[in-house]
Amino acid sequence: MTLRVLLIDDHTLFRVGLEGLLAHRNIDVIASIGDGREGLQCAADLKPDIVLLDMRMPDINGIGVLKKLRESGFQNPVVMLTTSTDEHDLVESLRNGAQGYLLKDMEPDELVLALRDIVSGKTVVAPDLAPVLAKVVQGDGTLLDESSPFDELTPREGEILSLLAEGQSNKVIARNLGISDGTVKLHVKAILRKLGVHSRVEAAVMAVEQGQRSNRNAAS
Repeated sequence: MTLRVLLIDDHTLFRVGLEGLLAHRNIDVIASIGDGREGLQCAADLKPDIVLLDMRMPDINGIGVLKKLRESGFQNPVVMLTTSTDEHDLVESLRNGAQGYLLKDMEPDELVLALRDIVSGKTVVAPDLAPVLAKVVQGDGTLLDESSPFDELTPREGEILSLLAEGQSNKVIARNLGISDGTVKLHVKAILRKLGVHSRVEAAVMAVEQGQRSNRNAAS
């Protein structure tokens, strides 16, 4: 059976090279797209057997495309094909419905075998990432839930929360960061909402506890 593949990757040379490799192995790349949003439209229109998706892309990254594919009701396998060996990327991909997480430096024949396994219903992770996967999968095969409300904070919100934890006022934070009091207030409001607390004191306490937990994990 000829597999119909949609390839979404912003690197043109990689796409062209992969198309050629797959064509020689009886795999039909029905569309090769360099933009995540255009890729979403192609998935809806062409209904490929499998989507090969890059992780790092401008505008909307691979996880964003993956989430939108699943939200739109696309049920065929989606495979991350990436250079990233980051644990967080792997976990987020699997948690959001990817059936594969493969690395771009794998042998072409290994890639083809992996794609056929995935289409047959298996979840395939690059062998190099097996130790990473073992750390985040429970005995019953489900992913450990390591998500934290702190993951929702932007870098600027994280910075302001750290200063809150030091007991700094909005005025001092504004002066230290070179922004207005009003901007600090907006960030604080967003921080409280994302952490699910009602006061800056509660947020500061959570930040201190999170810091202590991180220190303990780093020491263990």
